[in-house]
Amino acid sequence: MENDELNINNGEENNGDTITRVTGMYKDWFLDYASYVILERAVPAIEDGFKPVQRRIMQSMKDLDDGRYNKVANIVGHTMQYHPHGDASIADAMVQIGQKDLLIDTQGNWGNILTGDSAAASRYIEARISKFGLDVVYNPKITEWQASYDGRRKEPVNLPVMFPLLLAQGGEGIAVGLSTKILPHNFNELIEASIKHLKGKRFTLLPDFPTAGIADMTNYNDGNRGGKVRVRARISQYDKNILVITEIPFGTTTSSLIDSILKANDKGKIRIKKIEDNTAAEVEILVHLPSGISPDKTIDALYAFTNCETSLSPLGCVIEENKPLFIGVSEMLRRSTDNTVELLKSELEIKLRELQEQWHYASLERIFIENRIYRDIEEEETWEGVIAAIDKGLKPHIKHLKRKVTEEDITRLTEIRIKRISKFDIDKAQQKIEALEGQIAEVKNHLDNLIDYAIAYFTRLKKDYGKGRERKTEIRIFDDIVATKVVIRNTKLYVNREEGFVGTSLRRDEYVCDCSDIDNIIVFTEEGKMMVTKVDSKTFVGKNIIHVAVFKKKDNRTIYNMIYRDGSRGPSYMKRFAVTGVTRDKEYDLARGNKGSKVWHFSANPNGEAEVVTILLRQVGSIKKLKWDIDFADLAIKGRGVKGNLVTKNSIKRVELKEKGVSTLKPRKIWFDDTVQRLNVDSRGELMGEFRGEDKLLIIRQDGTIKTITPEITARFDDNMIVLEKWIPKKPISAIYFDGDKQRYYVKRFLIENESKEEKFITDHSNSQLEIVSTDWRPVAEVEFTKERGKERKPNYEVNLEEFIAIKGISALGNQLSKEKINQINLKDPLPYDPPKEVPAEEMEVVDEETVDSVKSDTDLKVEGNNSENTTKNKDSSGGPAVDEDGQAKLF
Repeated sequence: MENDELNINNGEENNGDTITRVTGMYKDWFLDYASYVILERAVPAIEDGFKPVQRRIMQSMKDLDDGRYNKVANIVGHTMQYHPHGDASIADAMVQIGQKDLLIDTQGNWGNILTGDSAAASRYIEARISKFGLDVVYNPKITEWQASYDGRRKEPVNLPVMFPLLLAQGGEGIAVGLSTKILPHNFNELIEASIKHLKGKRFTLLPDFPTAGIADMTNYNDGNRGGKVRVRARISQYDKNILVITEIPFGTTTSSLIDSILKANDKGKIRIKKIEDNTAAEVEILVHLPSGISPDKTIDALYAFTNCETSLSPLGCVIEENKPLFIGVSEMLRRSTDNTVELLKSELEIKLRELQEQWHYASLERIFIENRIYRDIEEEETWEGVIAAIDKGLKPHIKHLKRKVTEEDITRLTEIRIKRISKFDIDKAQQKIEALEGQIAEVKNHLDNLIDYAIAYFTRLKKDYGKGRERKTEIRIFDDIVATKVVIRNTKLYVNREEGFVGTSLRRDEYVCDCSDIDNIIVFTEEGKMMVTKVDSKTFVGKNIIHVAVFKKKDNRTIYNMIYRDGSRGPSYMKRFAVTGVTRDKEYDLARGNKGSKVWHFSANPNGEAEVVTILLRQVGSIKKLKWDIDFADLAIKGRGVKGNLVTKNSIKRVELKEKGVSTLKPRKIWFDDTVQRLNVDSRGELMGEFRGEDKLLIIRQDGTIKTITPEITARFDDNMIVLEKWIPKKPISAIYFDGDKQRYYVKRFLIENESKEEKFITDHSNSQLEIVSTDWRPVAEVEFTKERGKERKPNYEVNLEEFIAIKGISALGNQLSKEKINQINLKDPLPYDPPKEVPAEEMEVVDEETVDSVKSDTDLKVEGNNSENTTKNKDSSGGPAVDEDGQAKLF
């Protein structure tokens, strides 16, 4: 196509037919089409929050409204008088409005937003305008009208909606060259925000979804382009092998959610036994887990690999004055609220004029009848004479009227029936006039105090329609889930050590471990080389592999102990190091890079264990001491690039393991971040304590259940948890509870008997409830008694729980607290007690994790023995760079 011309030849070549040039037509036509789709199809208007089809549906419903239900098919047919499109698109748009449960009162099967089930055919379902819709959407007196597409009817340009409807319902549309996605917000919160705006206060709007769920709106960005909302399903543990999903993310259905879970299971990302969908009015999806699968880890995996977590990207685009406008939800609410104030003002002004007209006519009617002016027309023979006679009779009495008397007013007086004149009551007429004057004064007051009137209007809307519209979506800050930490090990890793291959397809070679297809693996060779690479079917990493394992990024607790020879005839060194971050598929030399280097001893220690090894030298020359022991605990942990400490300059025959080591790392400090309800080692939240391998966390819930767990970072916690602390096995737990069967309060003290098993320490009666629980050594409680009628209240009673009852079994009933009726029980400060002291981490002869990858000076150890080169004594060690020698950035 040249010069933007398109030539169309109507017929065969050289047949003499006319050539029609359509130069540039496609440009205008496309622009017209794009404008039409944007303005008339996809994007809602800022004034009323409706797309054209929605506005026409609501107008049609108003046309047909008689208080009873109408067939949707009938409403759709009537809407086609306004909307120049097919009935299917109109019916779909109406179902969407009905499912939002705000403007339309529905009857019949309108589908289910939770399951994704579609509505029944439009001939089978019915609808009418809801009370809220009638209240806030319609007012013909302040509506601007325009001709419909065929000119036969009048349709509203915009409906006079006096509510931020667009933000309440949300809206989504794809046009030509742009799109819009406005998320739904909470009904009551929108009203409260409008009131704050009218009062000149700041407000914040966050979405609220009809499917409920949990949402992280940290990056909502006020609904503008570039914002992001993360939404999660609500998943809880039904029992040790069953998870239950009770709320789903917005934009998903139970069907799509289950499909994504099954797909993740098929890919090996998660492992489940079966899924049951019991969804009806409420969501209930049961996920059955195989035995041995961690529920906490599976919940994280569901968020990481399925639609149990989705991201929504809002984009606030509306139509204003026939142009697309990109604004945030706060500005939308301000404009909607200001528009509501203007509409309320127009309503009041119209009402004032109507009341003034009523007062004017009521006053004229009273003057006309009270002064018997109707008798003045008895002698008149012409209409003009009648009008003139009445006008003359009224003049002495109309000085107090607000406007002039017109011929129309006089004509209306002549239409009063004789029966009304004969029964006219002057007192009632005066009362009517006074009532009208009161209404006029009230409307004028509202106009003078328009903002207060608008605030009262929004307050009434909340009172009348806000019940049952509380927030459904819980706002929470999410923790980031690392996929590699929660993925199920869905494949097996094998190694051919001699040939230097690792992979998942080497089934005839040595099995290493289970892994996932998204894991990275770390490999060490006999020459002192190291490489981290992604799991694949078969990868060459270097011959003579001595160690291969799944690599954990930022793992500073796994410590590698190594003794190696530098070059073919060089001295031997020992070092301890961690590998926290590397560049994938890059080969690192842990020796000095000299040809012929060899690793004599290598061990990988997940908790920083330090073994004792025996060095055996070759019999060369006059060396007297050929054998001695070295303890790796005497060596500090450094970076992987250091040379290490000298072991010997002589030739080593072999190195033997003499004794397995114990951890040389300090107990790990663990914090609990209440914001995200997760444990962490990053100093976020409340410090739980310093944990060794056998230490556990104590959890007590409000329902009277108690258990201990291993403090894993992936652990999840219930909302009804009331105690979370480091468990001290010999420390008693004290509780006061109400027994529903005996209707009495009981006190008990007990120790946990079964670690890692959840037990209930109050009675199973449905009315039993935990009153207080304490983990103090010597707790004290104050009992306040109920005041009996006609008697003085008994003084409060202070109870030392340690003296009140001895430590018993967890299933014991306990001792009755009192026979008197108790009003409330409060915990007081515990009595002094000196608990047995633990050895502080600072006093333990261990290595601090913070020293990993530290850089120190390079100093060889002094050794003793023959030639002063045999045994390690000094605990200082050589230093070196903990970063890549070629200066490359650490990636992952």
